Amino acid sequence: MTAHILKNDLAAAEITLMAWVDVAEPGARIVYHCGFLVVDTTPNVSKLAKPERESLRATADAAYGLAELGRIHLVQERLGPDRFAYLAIARPQKGAVRTAAEAQFAAAA
Repeated sequence: MTAHILKNDLAAAEITLMAWVDVAEPGARIVYHCGFLVVDTTPNVSKLAKPERESLRATADAAYGLAELGRIHLVQERLGPDRFAYLAIARPQKGAVRTAAEAQFAAAA
């Protein structure tokens, strides 16, 4: 499955993630950061400017909050030494409307 990648405009990333989760199909993936999140969000260590660092922290916090609510899974994919892709994967929602095929499969189980 193809992952959508949030653009480098970190200021929009948190809003984009929050909007995406409301329309994402179960299993859809989005990359919300590429790098090393703990380093990239730490003052005096990160190479990002303060506004970018704070925006990235807000996006990471939003992703964590969505995971805590059971809306997404958080996954890391190693890209290389000290470099990761941070993905959010949409989870099925309780009470979500099933497709006819899903309903038929559930009834047969």
